Amino acid sequence: MKNFISAIEKAQTIAITGHIHPDGDCIGSCLGLRQYILDHYNEKKVDVYLESVPPEFDFLSGADQVLFESSKESYDLFFLLDCSSLDRIEPFSTMFEAAKKTFCIDHHISNDGLGDTQIVRPTASATCEVLYELFENNKITLDCAYCLYTGIVHDTGVFKHSNTSKNTMIYAGNLIEKGIDTSMVIDHTFYQKTLIQNKLLGQALLQSKTYHKGHVITSYISQDDMKKFGAKTSDTNGIIDQLRITEGVEVAIFIYDLGDDTYKFSMRSNGANVAKIAQKFGGGGHIRAAGFSTKDNYEDVLTNILKDL
Repeated sequence: MKNFISAIEKAQTIAITGHIHPDGDCIGSCLGLRQYILDHYNEKKVDVYLESVPPEFDFLSGADQVLFESSKESYDLFFLLDCSSLDRIEPFSTMFEAAKKTFCIDHHISNDGLGDTQIVRPTASATCEVLYELFENNKITLDCAYCLYTGIVHDTGVFKHSNTSKNTMIYAGNLIEKGIDTSMVIDHTFYQKTLIQNKLLGQALLQSKTYHKGHVITSYISQDDMKKFGAKTSDTNGIIDQLRITEGVEVAIFIYDLGDDTYKFSMRSNGANVAKIAQKFGGGGHIRAAGFSTKDNYEDVLTNILKDL
């Protein structure tokens, strides 16, 4: 904590980023850290850089000020959140490397350490949980609390995943006491789907296949599928979780075509170490939730994953 606070106090210009295709924890942690710094060091310049912010997160403070294109500015301090490898922060990796001081805060077990200083806690449910432990609870404002709570909600699957601990519930409870409308956060960002998202989910379920006597389920969404429904990358959120809860399934694998001959693999399990598999393909994540991107033929990659499983 001393290194964390000291780094902020010494810097005048601060940048924050997270992984590509940002999810609730990535967005919540980036905006939560921004809010905490501005609440207590309002003389500092704090910029958040992300690939995108889905509209369901627009209610979070600072979401309308996120920058989507890289800059040539050299920051005094650059935070990398919720990410275990530099190739997953394109196009902002050169900015991170050019900063005077870099700081990585994460909870992925595959993170071997990035930047000048690292705080990596694989036992934490979310990067937002790690940030909560770094922040002083009595200094967390309602705007900041909304960001942290949103991140915890998403990475725990609304407190139902195995990464939900006693501390997770205590921290969430303390954040709720700030005045959070919990139903709004959960319904608006987790359960509510657009018609396009529902149609894409339906397509993914119709195209799903099972292997290993029904213990593994896979599905693939092509660029043609995306164009058919007018969908964008963020519309694929939640598909992997729906696949995972299929009866009898131990591992779910969702593949979608990102274009430019690149395929995104998302994996969820009810026990198997999918992070170990993801690392073999240059990715990472958690024991029960991991992923990677590849330019190799997706069918060949899937065949190799099925052999490993």
